[in-house]
Amino acid sequence: MDQLALLFVLLLGALVSVPVGDRFGLPAPVLMTLFGIVLAVVDFVPDVKIPPELILPGLLPPLLYAAVRRTSWRQFAANVRPIFLLAVALVFVTTLCVAVVANAVVPGLPIAAAIALGALVAPPDPVAATAVAGQLGLPRRLVSILEGEGLFNDVTAIVLYHVAIAAVVSGTFSPWRAGLDFLLSAVVAVVVGLVLGWGANRLMDVLGDATLQIGLTLIVPYASYVIAEELHGSGVLAVLTTALFIAEYATDADDVMTRLAGYTFWDIVDTLVTGVAFGLIGLELHNAIRTASGRWGELLGWAAAVVGVVVVVRLVWLLPATWLTKRLHARRDYDEEIPTSWRETIVMWWSGMRGVASVALALAIPLRTDDGSAFPDRDEIVFIAFGVIMATLVLQGLTLPWLVKRLGVRADTDREKEIEKELAVRAAKAARRRLKEIEQVEELPEDVTEQMLRRAFEIGFRISPDVVEDERREGHDKRVRRLKRLRRIQQEMLSAARHEVLAARSEPGADPEIVDRVLRHLDVRSLR
Repeated sequence: MDQLALLFVLLLGALVSVPVGDRFGLPAPVLMTLFGIVLAVVDFVPDVKIPPELILPGLLPPLLYAAVRRTSWRQFAANVRPIFLLAVALVFVTTLCVAVVANAVVPGLPIAAAIALGALVAPPDPVAATAVAGQLGLPRRLVSILEGEGLFNDVTAIVLYHVAIAAVVSGTFSPWRAGLDFLLSAVVAVVVGLVLGWGANRLMDVLGDATLQIGLTLIVPYASYVIAEELHGSGVLAVLTTALFIAEYATDADDVMTRLAGYTFWDIVDTLVTGVAFGLIGLELHNAIRTASGRWGELLGWAAAVVGVVVVVRLVWLLPATWLTKRLHARRDYDEEIPTSWRETIVMWWSGMRGVASVALALAIPLRTDDGSAFPDRDEIVFIAFGVIMATLVLQGLTLPWLVKRLGVRADTDREKEIEKELAVRAAKAARRRLKEIEQVEELPEDVTEQMLRRAFEIGFRISPDVVEDERREGHDKRVRRLKRLRRIQQEMLSAARHEVLAARSEPGADPEIVDRVLRHLDVRSLR
């Protein structure tokens, strides 16, 4: 099997892992990691030969963009305190604690190299957290915080990592210079992200066509990452800024086809890239086995010590951080999405899985320093990092569904239905207001007005049937059943029409382009 065949196997596994995970109640990323481990121990599967410097820019931009599409800037703003405590403060604390322990247990490990190890294992993976926690029916406030932590902690960790690596390679370190680099990296990233986000919005108006607009959304995250990195900024923060800007300002309420096609396209990209990313994590077992040859006991002991630090520090930090956030929240006039019980705090703690970023940073450690000597304990650092990733991703990922069920942490479905009902009422009222505005400028027949009022009412009912009072629901249900029957008959008629058009595609002299154009018209009609 060559590298290209291995890529196709991972892509196929990414698709199959979704229904298998749903069938057995297991997260698809964890299944892909286990699949990668199985491939790693099979003799005919080759070692992965992807340049480490291409892993982050190749995988992170589309994954980050897909994750941001599910949220909004206002949601981040509402959770700024818990996200800051997790994505910035906790990354610093975890890096420091891991560095101290690693420097103590690994003989001869320089403190700068230990800090690099701490930085690369400190950030929980945004893709793992979102993919695993998002499938478990957790309260939205927890998922929002986990998403925000996962998206922003890479920014802090990657900057710390680069500072530590530079200190090892050059042999010099300046705290003031490191702080300045951290600040400039953030500023450059935000500027690049805003400029590209604004430019992408303007270009979308010029492109017009849904296919071209969606293609642009695939290019922009990569462009944002690469340009920011070239200007010595944070590529991750640049992608987040660009994605948030586009999500906030590029939505046209009437551009239905672009929105539906965009959702489908990015769901496909997210599924495939996520599967490949976590499959690659499992395949790195090759390197871990080679490094540990003859030293299993020693290296596993070091890795276990670092795993213990990573897991314990997160719990010890979350307990007071949650309490502090609640105290600050008590002074606010609105509800901030924070954990409200010790059970939710425990779920947040156990959701801190490491993944793609940690693997990429570990593999990107230079082989040599500026003076030509080997990078100190590089193989040991990579093995420890792999041990942390496996322990947190596989162990926590497989047991998180059980823990959530055991603790009884679930989303407030009653509250969600209430919000859905409120939005349904607003949508129906907006439709009726627009109908009145039309009546003021156009003379509508009475039967048309009555029919349009029923349609406006049905808009809200289809979103949330609870908007209808009990005494009116029975009569409306009858109309809905009649409408469903008419729609079923219409769909069967359209199906017959589509079959006839498709049959014409195979007839002698048929023009496939014309046939496909007619078929698209029928498909769009079926969506109405």
